[in-house]
Amino acid sequence: MAQRAQPLGPGTWAGMAVAILVLGLTLGTLGAVFARAEDAAAFGPGDWAALRFTLVQATLSAVLSVLLAIPVARALARRAFRGRGWLITLLGAPFILPVIVAILGLLAVFGRNGLFNQGLQVLGIAPPSIYGLQGVVLAHVFFNLPLATRLILQGWQSIPAERFRLAASLGFTTRDVNRWLERPMLRTVLPGAIVVIFVVCLTSFAVALTLGGGPGATTIELAIYQAFRFEFDLGRAALLSLVQFALSALAAGLAAWVALPAFGGAGLDRVPQRWDAGNPLARVADTAWIVLAALFLIVPLAMVVASGLPTIGQLPASVLMAALRSFLVALGSAALMLLLALPLAIATVRLGRHPAGAALEVTGALSIAASPLVIGTGLFILLFPVTDPVVLALPVTALVNAVMSLPFAMRALVPALRETEAAHGRLADSLGMTGWARLRFLVLPRLRRPIGFATGLAAALSMGDLGVIALFADPTQATLPLQLYRLMAAYRMDEAAGAALLLLTLSLLLFWIFDRGGRGNAAT
Repeated sequence: MAQRAQPLGPGTWAGMAVAILVLGLTLGTLGAVFARAEDAAAFGPGDWAALRFTLVQATLSAVLSVLLAIPVARALARRAFRGRGWLITLLGAPFILPVIVAILGLLAVFGRNGLFNQGLQVLGIAPPSIYGLQGVVLAHVFFNLPLATRLILQGWQSIPAERFRLAASLGFTTRDVNRWLERPMLRTVLPGAIVVIFVVCLTSFAVALTLGGGPGATTIELAIYQAFRFEFDLGRAALLSLVQFALSALAAGLAAWVALPAFGGAGLDRVPQRWDAGNPLARVADTAWIVLAALFLIVPLAMVVASGLPTIGQLPASVLMAALRSFLVALGSAALMLLLALPLAIATVRLGRHPAGAALEVTGALSIAASPLVIGTGLFILLFPVTDPVVLALPVTALVNAVMSLPFAMRALVPALRETEAAHGRLADSLGMTGWARLRFLVLPRLRRPIGFATGLAAALSMGDLGVIALFADPTQATLPLQLYRLMAAYRMDEAAGAALLLLTLSLLLFWIFDRGGRGNAAT
């Protein structure tokens, strides 16, 4: 289907309409803030400081995450042990983990009275503060170390087993294997991994809000929030939004530019045997890296669970109502994402290699270069002359979260839809299956698995989002992440622990329900 001319049916027109909507929510809101932006002279010393801090923390976070991920991925690649599959699965958990929950866990470990600092005090060492640049970088490494490990591990797994067998027959030492097999692979994988994590850290808001915030630890995202929420300086917020969008777009373009050809080659898909890994020192080092990485990921979450269990049944009504709002917003966001992603994916595949198809695919990924706060600021500027934006806080939050989830959904849906059309499209055409019949009997059954995964991901990300709602909401409309942040700011840590456990449970439950529903009977 993607390789031959197709008439523009209702599905294609619907996809084009979705593309126009996405362009309006990204470039359109950017145009709205541009219209409100004042001249460049308004970019003051504090804004330059925020720009410098944003670039510094994103660079440090990306480089440290990747450097630490290299030995962890190497250890996982050359060691087989019980629970290895579970550990690799765990590496995907931080991506759907609510940021504010992870921060609470990090505070329980690395905060003033955390386990790590208590250990340092026993040793007579002055404990460092988690707030400021070091805290922001620590949190970003917590979230992105698993992502970097998964990306680099894929690179190791791309090396055919036959090459390791040949290396063993040639008598390669560990150093030789590293020089001739591992380093060339890393040269192709590391640039992309660093830039992807850099882009993620550029638009991180909740981390800077909770662990930064001082004059020397303010990101562009946080400066937008402060200019909008506390000063109501729309001109400054608009100018900062333009800078944020430009940074994200440049970083996204850099990510595409530095992408190198995949390292690997043809093989028989055998499981590699690492004869070079029998060295006892290598075994000890690999074990140490795996254990340290597992503890770094598991202990903060275990602290959240342990501290939240005693109080989760005693949460005030305000927290429970906030949880209900978050749950409804997450469901609405997931539904909106599906309504946007499915027509856009269908139109992208139907247009195939036509330039319009490529344009639709790029549009589906456009929101990755946009910041939720930039979109939120633009929507506020557009809505303010017409109605009170606070009244629409929850619907706007659901819409923005749906658009921000769109690139991940497109990555899941488009390849699966192309495969479906390549395998069954001609048969469906010969049977005259078009429109709703084609969608019901061909597309939806074959795409059930990626639809379930994308919907669960959108729901979980929306459930834990602390972004646009911080711009719009008043005290009566707080979602659970915002309510949790307020409890932490008020030092009501017992209630915050219970709220964090509730948020963690609901986020994981939403993802599991949708993902499990997509996998059930997926082949029928």
